[in-house]
Amino acid sequence: MKAHDVAWVLGRPPIGGSAALATRLRTYGAERIPRSGGLVLAFNHFHWIDIPCVGWCCKRHLYFLAKVEAHVVPGLGQVIRTFGTLSVRRGESDREAVRQMREVVRDGEALGVFVEGTRQKSGVPGHVQPGAAMVALQEDVPVICGAIHGSQDWKLGNFAPVSIAWGEPMRFEGLPRGGKGYREASQQIEDELYRLWTWLRDLHEAGRPRVATPPGRDDAAPVTLPS
Repeated sequence: MKAHDVAWVLGRPPIGGSAALATRLRTYGAERIPRSGGLVLAFNHFHWIDIPCVGWCCKRHLYFLAKVEAHVVPGLGQVIRTFGTLSVRRGESDREAVRQMREVVRDGEALGVFVEGTRQKSGVPGHVQPGAAMVALQEDVPVICGAIHGSQDWKLGNFAPVSIAWGEPMRFEGLPRGGKGYREASQQIEDELYRLWTWLRDLHEAGRPRVATPPGRDDAAPVTLPS
């Protein structure tokens, strides 16, 4: 067992479990995540609490990405590296980060990407950056979207409820391995995240039942993104 795997086994209960309690976390469709094999998990991002919540819901060891600045923060940097978090230079081309991302899925592991590149202050999912699509196309692995809702309102002390909805695996057969293909695949990921997030928003308004099944790809309705 790798050192990163040991960290996940020991760290998930105290960190992820605490986050789940603090957010009254509910998850829908987690059975759609394959138990093995390389894949990319794509998430929207509102709050730092998203990270341990995702780690708690997904039973696989995730290799997250974090900006270079986080890796040099005393204490924090050591902790995230222990869990296998990769370093990436935000807002610029980072070939070494892309190489490591591809290596993760090539080795049959799960890569976790907050695909907007930064937290969204608007309260709705934002524009998807091309990194997740690039890795999926280059390594021919599926993408599973995990939409997060509720953390845009969560703060220490208010315990606002948070939910995560998982989509069905997405593949991008026929798309070219290049800029055009990455843009089209990224748009598909953006549409799917927004569709799942909208479903979660409506679910919260309806009382947030404990059991519900997120819509499948065949149930996809036209997506109207916010202007």
